[in-house]
Amino acid sequence: MGVRDLAYGVYERRLGRALADTPKPRHVGVILYGNRRWARAAGAQHVSHGHQAGADHIADLLEWCDEVGVEVVTLWLLSSDNLTRSPDEIVPLLAIIEDTVRDLSEHSKPWRVHPVGALDLLPDSTVRVLKEAEEATRDKPGLVVNVAVGYGGRREIADAVRSLLHEHAEKGASLEEVATLLDVEHIAEHLYTRGQPDPDLVIRTSGEQRLGGFLLWQIANSEFYFCDALWPDFRRIDFLRALRSYAQRHRRFGS
Repeated sequence: MGVRDLAYGVYERRLGRALADTPKPRHVGVILYGNRRWARAAGAQHVSHGHQAGADHIADLLEWCDEVGVEVVTLWLLSSDNLTRSPDEIVPLLAIIEDTVRDLSEHSKPWRVHPVGALDLLPDSTVRVLKEAEEATRDKPGLVVNVAVGYGGRREIADAVRSLLHEHAEKGASLEEVATLLDVEHIAEHLYTRGQPDPDLVIRTSGEQRLGGFLLWQIANSEFYFCDALWPDFRRIDFLRALRSYAQRHRRFGS
């Protein structure tokens, strides 16, 4: 271990102690970007090397969240837009995601896995793994892990409205009656994350300051933290810095 590593270790412990009595987010959303760039920088022959490195890092993040008392984590693993990428990339990536979800749902892990996304866009094998993980972890006591695969914020809102209309149609309500009743809470009850608190903090890695359609409905009052590190290089100290930034903010909730 070099001098720089020792210095970072001291700084990390000091930062952790300083955050002990500060406000913590209940729900953290994480946009896990930068895997492909990481692979290219590492000289890998295929971008799947970066996707695998990113997947191997997810359990670390969840353990950090456990340490500080986060209740819900949403991980954006694959957007619906990215499903149009070449099979040469998507097929290995979906296999990595399936392996990751199986790992997160192992008996030894305390987390509750909840699929978030348009499952009808995904291959049957991926859907089966996601549903089996959700069922296997339903009664576990740990934090809820929303696994966003085939996810798009606009698609989620459209699906929520469609679900709401179907629900009222089954009750015999007319379109005019639904329009009269429709409000924000009715739509929220049909989102993929229904019943969960909205994200308090959204972290995006890879240095880009945009959200790309992540939880568009739910993040109306969220705080954002943009980190330059590519996802596989995201460290515990980066996570603690995000928590420090969150704790220093005066949340206005849209006012």
